[in-house]
Amino acid sequence: MATKNKAAKPIGFEVSCPDCGAVLRIDPVTQTVISHTSAPRKKTFEDLSAAAQGMREQDARRDSIFAQSVEAQKNREDILSKKFEEALRKAKEAPDTGRPLREIDLD
Repeated sequence: MATKNKAAKPIGFEVSCPDCGAVLRIDPVTQTVISHTSAPRKKTFEDLSAAAQGMREQDARRDSIFAQSVEAQKNREDILSKKFEEALRKAKEAPDTGRPLREIDLD
């Protein structure tokens, strides 16, 4: 009787993703992915105090962006009225050529 204790040869070959570090095992005959091993996740913060500091910075940035958008909304009416007045002035200064020429008018 043959012994079945021999180590099984792994099927296919492994390819690691250069972007995320995941490992794919690919079958060379069928050219399909047999298995996928995700890359280990990196810790975002080393300790709790660094995480708290990051959250405070994120809150301050969000508040700053909100304040900028509120200020932009306050000035929006003035800006739009100035743009309208400028467009109206340009329209009055532009010479009125009447009807635009069409290709049929050129014959």
